[in-house]
Amino acid sequence: MNFTRWSARLPGTQRRAAARTEHAVSPDRRGEGCVPAARAEQLSDGATPMPAVDELPAREVLDRVPALVALMHGTDHRIAYVNDAYAAAFGVRPTGEPAREALPELAELGLLPLLDQVLRSGKPRTLKSRKAVDGRSYTFTCTPAAENGDGAGVLVFATDVTDHAEAAERLRASERRQRETAVTLQRSLLPQELEQPDDLRIAATYQPGGTEAAVGGDWYDVITLGAGRTALVIGDVMGRGVRAAAVMGQLRTAVRAYARLDLPPHEVLQLLDGLAIEIDANQIATCVYAVHDPNEGKLVYASAGHLPILVRDENGTVLRTDEPTGPPLGTGGWMHASGSVPLSPGSTAVLYTDGLVERRNEDLDEGIAALERALAGATGTPQVICDRLVRSAGVTADHDDDVALLVLQHPARTGADGELFRNAALELLGGVEAAPRARAFASGVLTSWRFPADLHDLGVLAASELVANSLQHGTPPTRLRLRRTDRRLIVEVTDGDEHLPRRRRAEPGDESGRGIAIVATIASTWGSRRTPGGGKAVWCEFVLPRP
Repeated sequence: MNFTRWSARLPGTQRRAAARTEHAVSPDRRGEGCVPAARAEQLSDGATPMPAVDELPAREVLDRVPALVALMHGTDHRIAYVNDAYAAAFGVRPTGEPAREALPELAELGLLPLLDQVLRSGKPRTLKSRKAVDGRSYTFTCTPAAENGDGAGVLVFATDVTDHAEAAERLRASERRQRETAVTLQRSLLPQELEQPDDLRIAATYQPGGTEAAVGGDWYDVITLGAGRTALVIGDVMGRGVRAAAVMGQLRTAVRAYARLDLPPHEVLQLLDGLAIEIDANQIATCVYAVHDPNEGKLVYASAGHLPILVRDENGTVLRTDEPTGPPLGTGGWMHASGSVPLSPGSTAVLYTDGLVERRNEDLDEGIAALERALAGATGTPQVICDRLVRSAGVTADHDDDVALLVLQHPARTGADGELFRNAALELLGGVEAAPRARAFASGVLTSWRFPADLHDLGVLAASELVANSLQHGTPPTRLRLRRTDRRLIVEVTDGDEHLPRRRRAEPGDESGRGIAIVATIASTWGSRRTPGGGKAVWCEFVLPRP
């Protein structure tokens, strides 16, 4: 192989040769400031002649280059030359043999198709940081080379980038560990296990966004309030980082505390609004707080700048709750209001954060409309619906924003399952006959529901004490409600007085004050709340024995 001719085709040589041709001038014009050509000539008296690139011995140069060099020609890439560095890395290679057989290390790296591309296109190609069979990493550059009269060839130039590759891998490993730590922190601030109410089926999904270590501020929660009622929360603290996660954790804890007061949704947001200002006045957070009461068949909610709830009814029609919506938490001075949306048996509701529907260069309403269409055709369990909605939104592991999604279903129960969920209510007008009527009603209902004798007697006693307490300390109208689920018996009494009862110790000489204490002793749990139309509800629960 004539290396003198090949050297003229090495990378950069053609460009420099062309430059010399363009700048060459006649001898009579060299005095006009032109640069002499780069060739062997006497530049000044006594100076040593400098060889041009064309005159350098190519084999000697390539043999001493620390990078790996291989030269191949023809469509089957027959070996024309490998330098000493290449032989030291992969062993001596026989010339004249096809690369597919004689250079298995290149075949394993998938470099042979790249050689074909270089021959076809006449343009160089680069394969960055590939680990070879010798355990080191190289960046391969394949450059077309044409020998006069002998056809086309390819020059393979491999630079050892092992140190850079190992440093990059260490950096990636460190970033992975930091991200895993950040995601663990984020998930630890979310519910470790969702509460599952008797009347609802619930599933949730959290997908961390991006690949960096910064955590987000998306959160959700499910809180059982007692008497069959359930609070559902979803929120989003804007921004990323530990600060956003810390604010999120404080807000989530506060929501659970306020929920125990069993306040209307707008009052809970009012309290959160003031707390958000105290936590960080510069941090913006949105939130939806909703309460489901199986006796009312609707979802009562309040929104602080959050996206609308979507509800799919049993016929597949999707309803978007647009009003009322107030500003985000932390703005102060705004009076939030509660709204409601039907949630009848067979319905599905979806609460979500903006990471599910918001995309760059797209209107937010388009994302919500796409989610509505996906929900209209989504059936199955809440977890199945969660997965389908996430897939339909195109959320992948490298999604650039956090996604939180909460799906709840109010199942339509029929047959034997429907027999486990029953309601019975009695209006009490007051008077001395009200307490006996309540006891007789409770006894008849519990007997028809086939409760065991001990649970029957406890239920009748609880109904009698709650009704007696309402008749003595409340105002009409009074109502007794009995409700059973597959897991518990609920006894609830409502009246028109807003003063909530409290448990106290009755002295031996007191003639009253023992009713709530008796109920608290015999029941699994008890509580009270103010009702939206004025008045209060006092309730207790008994856990049913498992069959």
